[in-house]
Amino acid sequence: MAQLLDLWEQAMLQARLMLLPSRLYQVGILILCVGLAWMLHRWVSPAMREWMRTLEGRPKWQLRSLLNIHRRLFLIVFALVVWSAARIMAEITPFPSRRFLLELVGTITVAILLVGFAARLVRNRFVRKIVTWALWITITFYYLGLLDEMANFLDSLGISMGDFNLSLLTLIKAVVSIGVLITLARLATTAAAASIKKNEEISPSMQVLAVKVLQVVAFGAAFFIGLKMVGVDLTGLAVLSGAIGVGLGFGLQKVVSNLVSGIIILLDKSIKPGDVISLGETFGWINALGARYVSITTRDGKEYLIPNEDLITGQVVNWSHSNDFVRLDIYFGTAYHDDPHKVRKLAIEAASGVPRVLSSRPPVCHIVGFGDSSVDYILRFWITDPTGGLTNIRGNVYLALWDAFREHGITIPFPQREVKLLNEAVKVETGPSA
Repeated sequence: MAQLLDLWEQAMLQARLMLLPSRLYQVGILILCVGLAWMLHRWVSPAMREWMRTLEGRPKWQLRSLLNIHRRLFLIVFALVVWSAARIMAEITPFPSRRFLLELVGTITVAILLVGFAARLVRNRFVRKIVTWALWITITFYYLGLLDEMANFLDSLGISMGDFNLSLLTLIKAVVSIGVLITLARLATTAAAASIKKNEEISPSMQVLAVKVLQVVAFGAAFFIGLKMVGVDLTGLAVLSGAIGVGLGFGLQKVVSNLVSGIIILLDKSIKPGDVISLGETFGWINALGARYVSITTRDGKEYLIPNEDLITGQVVNWSHSNDFVRLDIYFGTAYHDDPHKVRKLAIEAASGVPRVLSSRPPVCHIVGFGDSSVDYILRFWITDPTGGLTNIRGNVYLALWDAFREHGITIPFPQREVKLLNEAVKVETGPSA
């Protein structure tokens, strides 16, 4: 209560100083500045909005920056007007007290603007609001000369358990410090991740592993350094986190299993981004490796999130594990009166002329059996781009076979049945009528 009274007394003292006769006209100038800024904002804002709509093909970061400026356009205009008024007063009178209030409001406005722009670096909206409001309040009380009284008041609000003391001031400092440090860690890890991904000497799986380890270390260090900066005892926190970890270990076995499986996948390099895999009925290419799951995109645009544990314990077909070569087989049949040597030659030539079929590994064609209606063949060919699809390349080869067979008179048979009608009538003997 004593700290609250001190804060109130200091606030009243600052209010009386603001309302001195020598500063009342500055209050009037500030009111005029607000009105002028409002009119300029009403004139500039629509023009800027229309100009932003004409911007096409610009990078997203430029459009976001312009949108943030547009949202704070009134404060920007007000700061310019206030500082212009302060400069005019400096030319009129040499006494700093004659423009003190104008410069104070202008400084606070500029500081609020800078905090608002810098806070956009914090992605989490909840943390961003806490950091923004905490910095706004701190800056305002600092320039008003009430920061120490406010700090004492917030420090008096808290709970104590033995040697452990947690005040509202400590909590706010912790949230702000951790938010700022995590933002810096995110910027650093983003730049480092971009540099790692550009290094072609590092395999894709090791790139993902390096980025994940870097993120865990950076964000963990930011969290604990933030707590240490505000004076939180990490010894008790270590004991508490150990106890919580034991309890969570039993309840989150699947989550932990997926995390460990993800690390194993990254270490053994069995699966990496860009690989084409088949898992059960799912066929597609790996889009991203996550801490808990693997993102697989199929040819029909569906994105499957496969738990890492399923990739470790289940049977996975990796079409591009050691190399990009993929062999495809298609089956067809021709009539018995067609020359099989000619059929094999035409099939190989037709497949070789299809795009995506490798010429370095030429197609081959073999007879695999004599069916009821046809001589059965298998045609094998190789591709190196399974991400381009398997069904479409098979369809193109079948179409090439169709065109080649029609051009050279090769028949593709189909089952036929013969029905014979007997000339002799079947006599049906009937018994005497009753």
